Amino acid sequence: MKKIGLFYGEGTAKTATVAGKIQEAFGDIKIDIVPVESAWQKDFQTYDNIIVGTSTWFDGELPTYWDEIIPELTSLKLKDKRVAVFGLGDQQNYPDNFVDGIGLLAEAFESAGATLVGLTSSEDYNFNQSRALKDKSLLGLAIDVENQSDKTNKRIQDWVEQLKKEFM
Repeated sequence: MKKIGLFYGEGTAKTATVAGKIQEAFGDIKIDIVPVESAWQKDFQTYDNIIVGTSTWFDGELPTYWDEIIPELTSLKLKDKRVAVFGLGDQQNYPDNFVDGIGLLAEAFESAGATLVGLTSSEDYNFNQSRALKDKSLLGLAIDVENQSDKTNKRIQDWVEQLKKEFM
């Protein structure tokens, strides 16, 4: 399998926990952890397969560390890169912008020419709208540790198995 880089903000505990579980679920496949707070263009261009993770803040915003790097991302040339996005959100308290961060990152990477992989079903979630929703699929793995923590490990395991096929 080609090199995989996992980018997320180290300062967000829940996102970091999910990232660790994703890395662990890949088993013997090496996953490089790259803190997005210190990532540069060359870091994204180093990997053929990229996993990015974020939480959604407030009313559908990206955390500052991602928000600051978006202009740089959209200027990259990522034509032959595959990108998978995971995001954390709260579908009960924020049903009108559940996991919008996934959608925002997906848009940025797609505008840079990357191929989006790791889409998941929106079934089994209860929300009104999301920038992560496209044609009844979520543009990545949605994790709601506030309301569905009991489903987190299975969702991660299933998603990683899917990525192992899509990253080939």
